[in-house]
Amino acid sequence: MDVRADQRQSQTLSPRLQQAVRLLQMSSLDFGLMVRDTLGKNPFLEPDDGADDADAPEAIEVSDGAMDGASFNDEPERVPVEVGDGGLESDRDLWHADAAAGNRQASDGDTSALDLMKAEDSLTMHLHAQLNTMPLGERDLTLAHVVVESLDDDGYLRTPLNELLDCVALDPPATLADMQIALKLVQSLEPAGVGARSVGECLELQLHQIECEEQRAIARTIVGEHLNALATRDTAGLARQLGQAPACIERVCDRIRRLDPRPGWRWGSSHIPYVVPDVIVKKIRGDWSVQLNPAVVPRVKLNQVYVDLFQRHRTSDDSEMGAHLQEARWTVRNVEQRFSTILDVAQAIMKRQRHFLEYGPMAMKPLGLREIADEVGVHESTVSRVTNNKYMATPRGVFELKHFFSRAMVSPNGLACSGTAIRGLIQDLILAESTGEPLSDAEITRQLAQQGLSVSRRTVTKYRQMLHIEAVGRRRRLNA
Repeated sequence: MDVRADQRQSQTLSPRLQQAVRLLQMSSLDFGLMVRDTLGKNPFLEPDDGADDADAPEAIEVSDGAMDGASFNDEPERVPVEVGDGGLESDRDLWHADAAAGNRQASDGDTSALDLMKAEDSLTMHLHAQLNTMPLGERDLTLAHVVVESLDDDGYLRTPLNELLDCVALDPPATLADMQIALKLVQSLEPAGVGARSVGECLELQLHQIECEEQRAIARTIVGEHLNALATRDTAGLARQLGQAPACIERVCDRIRRLDPRPGWRWGSSHIPYVVPDVIVKKIRGDWSVQLNPAVVPRVKLNQVYVDLFQRHRTSDDSEMGAHLQEARWTVRNVEQRFSTILDVAQAIMKRQRHFLEYGPMAMKPLGLREIADEVGVHESTVSRVTNNKYMATPRGVFELKHFFSRAMVSPNGLACSGTAIRGLIQDLILAESTGEPLSDAEITRQLAQQGLSVSRRTVTKYRQMLHIEAVGRRRRLNA
């Protein structure tokens, strides 16, 4: 047996660095939730209201230059506890003083905005309420409730009916015919299309909303027999198979597309995932200024009262509390480091893309991650994490930081142009086209070549789709 000793070098991330990486790649909403969750679990952390402890070394004060040169040492500076005639002389005084401050904050008696929010109504609650107002027997009502409880968030019944028979105990036992009757009953409820077992059935349950009887008959044929052609927008093929004029088929398909393929989405959570910008760009006295959005910067600090109490009475059995204290210190410093890095990257981006703010998308310059990484003094992977799910509010709109990066496309005359600028030029060409003769992708390619931009037709098609602009045939029919 041959035994050898090999020496290898490998890199491992410390727990603090792992936490810093996780915080850096989070979106502002996820980051805020994480900080609030940590505040609730860690007794050594508390929110900083910025009134009494603005000068505390652990407090996070975010301004234009507050994060420049931030220090991230492992051990924070200790704040001495005042002891004197009018100071806090004992642990009991410390504890009661901190508790009194907390009581003052919580005893305002004001009604919270959360108390005034309307209770959300789910799809199952909406359907159960309709069933309870119908003159049904106990057996039929029970089976209908079983079907409602089996619907998914889209409003579809994904479970086979024969499997639902095992979910209800009736005497005599329910049959498959009973479950089919209960399903038809649920499918008659609002919103229309609920209880469907496929997309075709969901659309078919909504066809009664089409007023024209002739269009309704054609729509029923399309939904029942030619659903794939409808999905691929094969209007010409449908017109040939159904023996109808293409214009008539186009009107019917447009009417079908206005139906709701996911009726359950109307009755779900009313929460709307808003995009909250991490940085805000403003023009102040002729110069562009980049600032952190104070709405997404959680003000958190160490609870120095609890830190002093713990360190004064710390024993060898307090390893768990010691871990909480270390986590609290890491959290404070990693929060500072996160926003310092975001601000530095955003400032470096705007330094190179200021023409975009002045003149629009066509003035966007090619930009790579390495260029920003060299400017800020970090690795490219750090810039990639910073620009992911981070947003910048500008006078021209809110953009993800990744929006400002694009590969350079070199024209025959040697000039470099970004993909964003080419997309803006394509959009301007389409907006200026004649309504009677819209531009095809090939024609757009030729016009770009005349302006010195060598772009393939496939690239033009991809950029047009990214702009959510219909193809030339579709635009011609809509204009007609």
